[in-house]
Amino acid sequence: MKMADLDRIIAYKLGPINISVHATNPELRMKLLHNRFAGDILDKIRKLYEAEIPMNAQVVSCPGLNDGPELDRTIGDLLSFAPVMRSMSVVPVGITKFRDGLFPLRTYTAEEAGAVIDQIEKWQDIAMEKVGNHFVQASDEWYILAGRPLPEADRYDGFIQLENGVGMLRLLKEEVLDALEDIKKPLFMKRRKVTIATGKLAAPFMKELGELITEKFNKVTVEVVPITNEFFGEEITVSGLITGQDLISQLKGRDLGDNLLLSCTMLRAQEEVFLDDITLSELESALQVKTRIVQSDGRDFVYAIIGK
Repeated sequence: MKMADLDRIIAYKLGPINISVHATNPELRMKLLHNRFAGDILDKIRKLYEAEIPMNAQVVSCPGLNDGPELDRTIGDLLSFAPVMRSMSVVPVGITKFRDGLFPLRTYTAEEAGAVIDQIEKWQDIAMEKVGNHFVQASDEWYILAGRPLPEADRYDGFIQLENGVGMLRLLKEEVLDALEDIKKPLFMKRRKVTIATGKLAAPFMKELGELITEKFNKVTVEVVPITNEFFGEEITVSGLITGQDLISQLKGRDLGDNLLLSCTMLRAQEEVFLDDITLSELESALQVKTRIVQSDGRDFVYAIIGK
């Protein structure tokens, strides 16, 4: 954006503005974005700050580039604009197999993921003293990569960064537990089996939630199948980038039970089409199973499993 674009945002009082920051170091940001005009990010943030336009920031963290001391610099710089800068998230870089001729990148190890969490939680303590909230959040992937438990719900400050995968799993679990308290177990219930196909990253967590539900509804069997992302590459482990062809190739021939459950994040917005143009009806035809698309909501997840 040019400064004139920001003037229009200010004139119309648009907000919140979500900003892909990645680094506040001008030279590093120009390198990361491969854009010689990308170094003025702080000037643009300051302009929005002075006009009191609410903002949220995101950093995609790349090993050895914008983490470590550079991440400290970025968090410190952005925290200085709070509370107009309402929050920031840090997510680990995802790498597809289509990288010919691109800058060499790698994913984070479990130990490195733990170090990033420690770094962010240190800044959360600083932010609590300064602005009264945690300000900076680590996405769910960091905790799964590091093998650490998710933070409690009150550490997410109202789940302001859900769209960036921050607190999605914790919120889902809280909603599932609330739903299980509310939903009465019927006197008579048919035996039922469902299969949940999900990304490798979330599969253990989905299994845990399935066990919570089947503890109460013991005539239901839940099988969780982690899907390897052949389309984009095996290092892509999130559910939202799973394609129809990977689902078909890895689920065909299995006993999928009464329903196949899929997250709504696998489909294009407002469409029943996967990222590779395979439609939901084509998937159902290939697998010979009725598919239920589950919304990003714990109650809908419970209903889908028990067949309500």
